[in-house]
Amino acid sequence: MTGAGRHVLEVEGITKTFPGVVANRSVSFDLAEGEIHCLLGENGAGKTTLMNIVFGLYRPDEGTVRVRGEEVSFSSSADAIAAGIGMVHQHFQLVPTLTVLENVVLGAETVRHGVLELASARRTLADLSDRYGLPVDPDALVGDLSVGIRQRVELLKALYRDADILILDEPTAVLTPGEVDEFLSTVRELVGMGKSIVFITHKLREVSQVADRITVLRNGEVVGRTTPAETSEEELAAMMVGRQVSFTVDVGTSDPGEVVLEVSGLVVDDNRGHAAVRDCSFAVRAGEIFGIAGVEGNGQRELVEALAGMRPVVAGDVRLRGRSLLGLDPRRIAELGVGHIPEDRTRHGLIGAFSVADNLVLNRYHRPPFARGLVRRRSEVTAHAEELVATFDIRTPGVDVPAAQLSGGNQQKVVVARELSRPLEVLLVAQPTRGLDVGSIEFIHRRLVEIRDRGTAVVLVSAELDEVLALADTVGVLYRGRIVASMPAAEADRHRVGLLMATGSEAA
Repeated sequence: MTGAGRHVLEVEGITKTFPGVVANRSVSFDLAEGEIHCLLGENGAGKTTLMNIVFGLYRPDEGTVRVRGEEVSFSSSADAIAAGIGMVHQHFQLVPTLTVLENVVLGAETVRHGVLELASARRTLADLSDRYGLPVDPDALVGDLSVGIRQRVELLKALYRDADILILDEPTAVLTPGEVDEFLSTVRELVGMGKSIVFITHKLREVSQVADRITVLRNGEVVGRTTPAETSEEELAAMMVGRQVSFTVDVGTSDPGEVVLEVSGLVVDDNRGHAAVRDCSFAVRAGEIFGIAGVEGNGQRELVEALAGMRPVVAGDVRLRGRSLLGLDPRRIAELGVGHIPEDRTRHGLIGAFSVADNLVLNRYHRPPFARGLVRRRSEVTAHAEELVATFDIRTPGVDVPAAQLSGGNQQKVVVARELSRPLEVLLVAQPTRGLDVGSIEFIHRRLVEIRDRGTAVVLVSAELDEVLALADTVGVLYRGRIVASMPAAEADRHRVGLLMATGSEAA
């Protein structure tokens, strides 16, 4: 617990509406000097909208914002930055083709005699890296960095601009468990060095680890204010969702049938041409969830992309009910009954500029009932979308809204709804709940069990070991591109699986 002081940020009575939706309704919130104040809520609860107002990206319809006691009315993020506010967005605002240093100074460049001056910026960046324990290579291309290092670059961008009020919007949504622990440690260190932090999240474990105070939003309104010492994860979850939430998955008993998907001797290269999947073999039966556990970077992405037809296979075979899928494109594989929920929903799961309705038929828009010959049947697309929005509880102002405007969790629900709303032989699921709130996680877990019980073979890849152990009927451990062990879920205890993930062997 930090020693909080005077209020450095206050919002009072903020209301913000968009066509068809009230994002914030009379919300009041404050941040004390030297504290971490967690803004907790489901995806789409209005957390990001509120902080976008503070950061000058939106203007409120009603209400006031005060910074260090003075009322402000920002017309842009530049005004907020000038007032000492920095914001690290959920979706990184980095240019992948520029270096770390170039990204940090972008928009705050120093030009002398018509020449960009980077020497002093390099010294400042090195000083910030050392002072705050955020090591980066200033000359590395951002596009080559891991997600965790990109997160550091975003923080350094804010610190380079002398921000002492930091807004962190779902900062751990795409980090691995190890990166999350490292990031939370960094956040505590930043507060110890005099920063004040608004931490937007829906992850209850993180709240209990770092929060001094907690404000809970639901449907755009404040529904609770508390501290970690005064509450529990169960109570916070109930406040977020408006009902009791189950933290355990009732998977019941499975009744696997014949082998549907068979992978044998698979070899797949990564983007650099190095083998990421090496002699990988496993089989998945109808009505079975085959969970793949492993430390990220052991070939999970390349394996799933190869199974979906998105990446070429160097050697080996993939068979669907005895038929080889090698050489088939993603559309043909999908038409054969293979669903795919990719790990990166924004790059491979959605087209952000397309409407929710169009995204819900991306793999079927050319077939009846959504098309007749070359003519699209818009009414059928809309009716289909409205049905799925209701069934999968997708929070959107309407089905014609661009998917990019939805929260991350609701974007994931669009992908899940599209894939699970058609007959499937196999479902490939990669990181299905990454970045989702507790209510959405419960919902998606239940859907995965339901589709298994309908006889679909499910391949589940997750960086969350607890998720694999909770859902899988059979657990396979992927190590350096190979399935080094496969076992019934009843035999997959954390110690055994963890040892295999770390070493590829059960020998201590």
